[in-house]
Amino acid sequence: MSFTENVKNELARLSRATLDERRAELLALLRMSGSAVTGGSGAWGVEFSTGSSAVARRVLVSLKKDFGLFPSVMVRQGRKLRKKNVYTLTVPPSPAGSRFLTDIGFLPMTGGDDAARCAGPEARRAYLAGAFLGGGSISRPQSDYHLELVTQSWRFAEAIREVMHAFRMNPRLTDRKNDYIVYIKDGDEAGSFLQITGAVQSYMEFENVRVMKDMRNQVNRQVNCETANLQKSVDAAVRQMHQIRAVRARWDDRSLPPKLVETMELRMAHPNATLAELSELCGISKSGLAHRFQKITALAARAGGDV
Repeated sequence: MSFTENVKNELARLSRATLDERRAELLALLRMSGSAVTGGSGAWGVEFSTGSSAVARRVLVSLKKDFGLFPSVMVRQGRKLRKKNVYTLTVPPSPAGSRFLTDIGFLPMTGGDDAARCAGPEARRAYLAGAFLGGGSISRPQSDYHLELVTQSWRFAEAIREVMHAFRMNPRLTDRKNDYIVYIKDGDEAGSFLQITGAVQSYMEFENVRVMKDMRNQVNRQVNCETANLQKSVDAAVRQMHQIRAVRARWDDRSLPPKLVETMELRMAHPNATLAELSELCGISKSGLAHRFQKITALAARAGGDV
C-alpha cells in the first residue's frame, strides 16, 4: 500500500466533531471528484466517484447521517494498469438533492466562496482533508518531498491555496493539460499539511523518516567534506615533496636559507602530515609555514620542477 493510500485511510477514519467540519470536508470532496446532475424537472442530484473504498464509505456515511440522502452505489473495475475498483455514488435529481447541494454550497457550479464558508480553523482543516481525500497524493518520505492536489477547476484550486495560506503554507499552482495542480515541494510544509488535516500517524511516520534522512545526508556531507580535505592535504604534500627534491637537486642545503631547509626537512620527515600538523610540530603559524612553502615553490620553478 502506498503512503498516499495510508494517509487517505487514516483521514477517512478520522472523526469530525461538528456538522460544519463534515460539511466543509464533503464540499471539498465533491469539488474534487463529484459533479451535479440535473433532471427533467429542474431538480439537482450529485454523482461522486473514487478509487478508494475508504473514501467512498466516508462519503456514503456522511450523506446518510448528516443529510438524510441514500445514494445508490456502483462498483466497477478500473481501466488503468492496476485495475483498481472505482466506486460511484449517485444521488438522483430530487428536491432533497437540490436542497443538499444548495446547503453545502455546491450550487451554482461556478459560484460561491469556499474559503468564506469554512468558518474557523477546524472547518478549514476538514476542507483540506476533503481535498486530499478527493484528489491528493504525497510521495513516500524516503524520496523527494512532493504533495499535490489535482483538480479540473481553477476556482477550486485558488480556494485550496487560500485556505492553505491561512495555515501559513505557501503552495504553488500550475496547470497540466486540463488539470490544475496545487503542490508543495518543501518537507516542512508537507509535514505541516499532514498534521493540519489530522493525519497524525502518517505525520509521525513522515517526520521519523525525515529525521533519519536528514541525519544520513548530514553524515554523508561531512564524510564527503572530510574526504575532499584529506585529498587536498595529500595532493599538497606530494606536490611539496616533489618540489623539495627539485630544489635540492639544484642547490645544496648550505646555500639555502636555514628556515627553508628546516621546512623541507620537516615535510620530508612527515610526508602524511597536514599543514596544521606541521605547524604544531615546528611551532610556526600556519600562515607562516604556508609562506615558506610558497618560497620553496618559487625555487622549484626556477629549478625547472613542476609547481
